[in-house]
Amino acid sequence: MMDFKGKSILVYGAGKSGIGAAELLAELGARPVLFDQKEGITPDDLTMKVGEEYRQRVQGAVGTIDPTILETLDAAVLSPGVPTDIPEVIKLREAGIPVWGEVELAFRASRGTVLAVTGTNGKTTTTSLLGEIMKAHNPDTFVAGNIGTAYTGVALQTSDNSCVVLEASSFQLETIETFHPRVSAILNITEDHLNRHHTMEEYIRCKELVTLNQDRNDVCVLNYEDPVLREFGEKCSADVFWFSSVRKIDNGIWLDGEKIRLTRGGMDTVLTTTPELILIGTHNYENVMAAIAMAYSAGVPIETIVSVCRSFKPVEHRIEYVDEKNGVIWYNDSKGTNPDAAIKGIEAMSRPTLLIAGGYDKGSDYRGWIRSFGDHVRFLVLEGKTRFDIRDAALECGFPEEKIKIVETMHEAMDFCRDNARPGDAVLLSPACASWGEFPNYEVRGEKFKEYVRTEI
Repeated sequence: MMDFKGKSILVYGAGKSGIGAAELLAELGARPVLFDQKEGITPDDLTMKVGEEYRQRVQGAVGTIDPTILETLDAAVLSPGVPTDIPEVIKLREAGIPVWGEVELAFRASRGTVLAVTGTNGKTTTTSLLGEIMKAHNPDTFVAGNIGTAYTGVALQTSDNSCVVLEASSFQLETIETFHPRVSAILNITEDHLNRHHTMEEYIRCKELVTLNQDRNDVCVLNYEDPVLREFGEKCSADVFWFSSVRKIDNGIWLDGEKIRLTRGGMDTVLTTTPELILIGTHNYENVMAAIAMAYSAGVPIETIVSVCRSFKPVEHRIEYVDEKNGVIWYNDSKGTNPDAAIKGIEAMSRPTLLIAGGYDKGSDYRGWIRSFGDHVRFLVLEGKTRFDIRDAALECGFPEEKIKIVETMHEAMDFCRDNARPGDAVLLSPACASWGEFPNYEVRGEKFKEYVRTEI
């Protein structure tokens, strides 16, 4: 654990992550400066955001970074939503100030072992399952990161015997320095967050940073069916543990029909079968295999791993069954926030589907997702900033214009689905977009969807 006493550290961004970082730093004896560029706020407004016991130890700063502050800083911590290429961050780097993210700060302040999960899709399900497995093996386990609980919020609760199961986003990984997971996983890499990273090459680089400080004594779990990761596996610094839903793997875990097999270290055994799992869909079997590979690499007995996998229930907001009303099944896949994740949602549907999509524009290409519709989608109901972009992409792909409905709000979209769904249909919220705009996050979007289904149908 790093000694933070007396260190002057700028915390850039006063959202949930920034507040957590400022409070952690104050607890560690540092002198945090909580900074935000939002208009119409004062330094006192920022200090009032932290817990009362920390307010005397946290300085607020707004607008632009004062050059006099630059001269006193030992480091800066960026909230995940702060891009690394904006002028104020460049100013920090040019002044020779180390720039970290929340994950780097928390790692420096915590103890024990870290298991880190990243990838474009499947992170939350894999992290949740792995967390349950590790808790069954080691009660001193924390599940944190992009999954909802800030890593900074649990760092001081860890001990040398602790295990932190971390969901890590590309935003968090691009600012690591010493972060070193014992076991990591990159589940897949498809186009996402190009509005932030600008190029696929940079997005891929940030994901692969999860292995930056790993060596052959550590393990990285990779998806053999992802061409980017297959290439990365050849140069990965860690011991690679492959998983595949398509073919036999000589040194990893793979799907053999309905059997999940482990072939590694001289072992070749069937661990479980897919009908024994509550999770459904090939994408979920990949998540299960990744979690198994990570837990096995962390020393958890196979019996414990398999028992937890068989009892594990789907994550909320990810192809989540909500209810059946008038012969129509409603599914909440609000966590399908990019086209590749949304493909998994539509592939899981076995009924004619009214699909609700659209939201914030992350610069995604929607054509591959639209081509995955096949004959599944009866109506494509579009809302949010991307509704016209998705409509144009759908028409370009030959999707019938008469099956596209443009609406202004989620409520209007659901009214349309309620009025037009027939017995035997499904209604699927799988937006292929982030929720920023009408809703602050995908969780609120999903909760509003479920509330409508349960109260207004």
